[in-house]
Amino acid sequence: MAKHQFQTEVNQLLQLMIHSLYSNKEIFLRELISNASDALDKLNMLHLTDDNYKNIGFDPRIDLKIDKEAKTLTVSDTGIGMNDEDLVANLGTIAKSGTKAFLENLSGDAKKDSQLIGQFGVGFYSAFMVADKIEVLSKKAGEEQAYRWVSDGSGEYEIEPAEKEGHGTQITLHIKDEESEFLDPWRIESIVKKYSNHIPFPIFMEKEHFVPAKKDDDGNEIEPEKTEIRVEQINKASALWTLPKSEISDEEYKEFYSSLAHDSSEPLAWMHHKAEGAIEYTTLFYIPSKAPMDLYRVDYQPGIKLYINRVFITDDDKELMPTWLRFLRGVIDSPDLPLNVSREILQSNPVMSKIRNASVKKVLSELAKMKKNDAEKYDTFYKEFGNVIKEGLYADFANREKILELLKFHTLNGDEPVDLETFLKNVDEEKKEIYYITGKMSLQMLKNSPQLEKFKAKGIDVLILNEEIDTIVFPMVTEYKEYKFVSVTDAKLDESEEEKKKEEELAKEFEDLIKEFKNALGDKVKEVEVTSDLTESPVRLKIDKDDPGYMMAQMMKQMGQMGEEVPPITPILQINPNHEILAKLKESGDTNLISDAAFVLLDEAKLYEGMELDDMPDFLSRLNRVMAKAL
Repeated sequence: MAKHQFQTEVNQLLQLMIHSLYSNKEIFLRELISNASDALDKLNMLHLTDDNYKNIGFDPRIDLKIDKEAKTLTVSDTGIGMNDEDLVANLGTIAKSGTKAFLENLSGDAKKDSQLIGQFGVGFYSAFMVADKIEVLSKKAGEEQAYRWVSDGSGEYEIEPAEKEGHGTQITLHIKDEESEFLDPWRIESIVKKYSNHIPFPIFMEKEHFVPAKKDDDGNEIEPEKTEIRVEQINKASALWTLPKSEISDEEYKEFYSSLAHDSSEPLAWMHHKAEGAIEYTTLFYIPSKAPMDLYRVDYQPGIKLYINRVFITDDDKELMPTWLRFLRGVIDSPDLPLNVSREILQSNPVMSKIRNASVKKVLSELAKMKKNDAEKYDTFYKEFGNVIKEGLYADFANREKILELLKFHTLNGDEPVDLETFLKNVDEEKKEIYYITGKMSLQMLKNSPQLEKFKAKGIDVLILNEEIDTIVFPMVTEYKEYKFVSVTDAKLDESEEEKKKEEELAKEFEDLIKEFKNALGDKVKEVEVTSDLTESPVRLKIDKDDPGYMMAQMMKQMGQMGEEVPPITPILQINPNHEILAKLKESGDTNLISDAAFVLLDEAKLYEGMELDDMPDFLSRLNRVMAKAL
C-alpha cells in the first residue's frame, strides 16, 4: 500500500471536520450524492460525444447500502470513476485556491460553517464528521485497474490496486459509534428526499418490508410472516427544471437549490423560465440569501450548469452568464446546442449568445419586480450583491439603464438610500444634471467633503458614492435617459454677475498670499487659486482635467489599477478667502508661518480627499510649530 500525506490545507480542514461539533452533519450525504451525480453526468456526456466511450455501458444509478453489523454506510455510483492519479488529485489535495479563504472564513458557528463546506468544493471531507474511517474503491471507465483509497483522516491516506466489477466509485463510511443515526434507513431516506430528490439519476436503497403470514381459506397459516429486503428507488430522479412550474412546490424548489448550490440555507428567490419558438431553452436561476465567499475572487467558481437535452455539459464556464451576475446559481438547458460543444464554440455560438442575452434581461426584469413588490427582500439582495450589479455599468452597456434603475444611492440631503427614480424628483428639470461625488472613504466623511459645500449652500442634492467600485464605474456612466451624470468636480453651478465680480476682487486681494503659497509649495501643486465654492473649509484640492496625465490616470482607475500604478496628478490648491485662517495669513508678515501653514493646509486638503500623507512626521512638525505660534 502506497502511503501519502494530505496537502496541508486538507489536513487543516480534516481536523476542523473531525473535531468541530457541526449541527448539520447530515449534509455529508448530500455532498457524496452530489459528487456521484457529477460523475454520472461526466460519463453521460463522454458516452454521447466521445468515440472512445461509446462502447462503454452506461447504466446510471446511485446505490446506498447500510450494514448495521459492520456499522458502514456505502454510497456507490456507475459514473466516470477514478484511477490512482485522480484519487490523489481529488481526495488528497484541494486544487481550488479559495481554500485559504474558506479556512479564514470559518467562524466557529457550527451552522454557518457547515454551509460553507459545499461552496468551497470540499464536500467529500465532510464525511469525516460522521465516519472515523473512509474507504473509496474506484475504477475509471475505459481502464482495467481499480484502486482503493483508505484514510482515517489523521493526516495520511493509502492507495493500493484493487479489484472491482464495472466502472464507477464506491465510498464506504465506517460510522462513528456516536453517529449511529446514519445507519437508520428511515433517516437516510429522509435526507435523500430533503436534499437529493431531484438529482437527475435514480438513487436506490435496500428497504425492509413486512410480509404478513399467508393463510388458507380455513385460516390455517401456510407461510409465516417475514421481513423481505427489497432494493427500491427512493428519489424522484426528475430533472426539476424540466417540469412545469405548476407541478413544483416551493419546498421542492428549495430542496433542489440545496443540492445544486451545496448550500443549506434557503435561496432568497428563484426564477424558472421556459422559452419556446425559434430557440428552445429552459432556465432555472436562484439568488442565494448570502454572498458566496469567493464572490470577489478572480478564480470564483461559476454557479451555472449547462445541459443540452438534460445531458450535463459543463459547470465551469464563466461565459454562460456575465461576470456581474456571477452570484446566480442554476441551470441552463437547451436542445438547440450541439452535444460536442466546446468552451471556445460556446463563447461564439449565436444560440448561446441569444440564450445568455435573453436570460440577462429576464433576471433584470425579475429583480425590478422584486424591488417594486418586496422592498424588504430587495434590500437583503442589494446588501449582498449591490456592488456586483454595479460592475454591469461598465461591462454591459446595452443594459446600463436597467441596471441603474436597480441601484440604490446615498444622497447628500437624505438619510436613507433611494433609487434613481426617487432622486430625479428633486433634479432641476431645466439643467437635467445628476451630480455625484465618489471617494473610497466612509459615507459620513464623503458627505462632509469640501467639494459639496456649494451644493449644500444652494440646497442641491448629490449622489454620495463611497464604494471602491463606484470610483471605477461611475466616471464611465455619462447619462440616463435625458439626464447627464456630472461629477461635482466638473459641475458648473450658476453664478450671478455680482458673485463673479466679488470673486475677482477677492482674487486680487489674495494675490500676494497666493504667490507666497506657490513659492513655498513649489512643484507639490500645479497652481494656487481662490474659490467661492467653499463655505466652511479653508482649502480643497482640484484636479485640472487638461493635465496630460489625467486621462491616463482615469483609464487605469477604471481598469481597477488603483494603487501605485496610477500616475500621480499634481493638484490645484483652492483657498477659501472668507475663512478666518486665510484672512489672518493674508495679514501676516511671518514668512515661516505662511510656509508652514501652506504645507499643513495642503495636507489637510489631501486628508479631506481620503489620501495618505507623503510625510506624516513633517506634517506633525509643521502643525506643532503653527500651534506654538498661535498660543
